Amino acid sequence: MPVHPKSRSYLLVALQLLCIALFAVSGHVVARNPFFLIMEAGALGLGVWAIATLRLGKFNITPDVPAHAEMIERGPYRLIRHPMYTSLIVGAGALVADDFSWLRCGLWIALAAVLLAKLHYEEQLLQAAFSRYADYAKRTYRLIPFMY
Repeated sequence: MPVHPKSRSYLLVALQLLCIALFAVSGHVVARNPFFLIMEAGALGLGVWAIATLRLGKFNITPDVPAHAEMIERGPYRLIRHPMYTSLIVGAGALVADDFSWLRCGLWIALAAVLLAKLHYEEQLLQAAFSRYADYAKRTYRLIPFMY
């Protein structure tokens, strides 16, 4: 039986939020090591910049493309197609490195896997919604500038 698109979106968001919540209760949420604190702050800054670029009223946690959506190519989106996902992966990675446990490492891997699945699904939806998305995807990186 095929999965309804909204169900898939809600499942991905639920898994993302579950990983984040479990991560938050599994150890420190502010890095103590200055290097990892700077890394965490940079990730937070990237996430805030991405949300500010979208404008708060147009922010959508699900991968679904709202009817009123516009394709954003400014701010961090000039270089990275999914800067909020980058922010979560890098910020959580800094916390794993700062306060390591196998549980946190596993939660970080699970979070990254969920975000990658969500990213690929979202890109299919964006491709269908915006005719120029394929060109945008050719000149930008998914998550990590100059790598991926």
